[in-house]
Amino acid sequence: MIKLTGLNGKEFYLNAEYIEKIEANPDTTITLYNGKKYIVLEPVQEVVNRIMEYKKKIFLPPMVGEE
Repeated sequence: MIKLTGLNGKEFYLNAEYIEKIEANPDTTITLYNGKKYIVLEPVQEVVNRIMEYKKKIFLPPMVGEE
């Protein structure tokens, strides 16, 4: 899951596995596979970066010395 900030300033966690698309309209709008949309304060590239970091943690083995 990735941490995001809604337009109301409240932080929430979103399951990155359910994201279908991310758009800048001009606010960042995330659409899930079920059609539900979330508008967040983070720019598109920041959301993409958080998804990539999440995926690395899930799919790559930890480096020596990391836990």
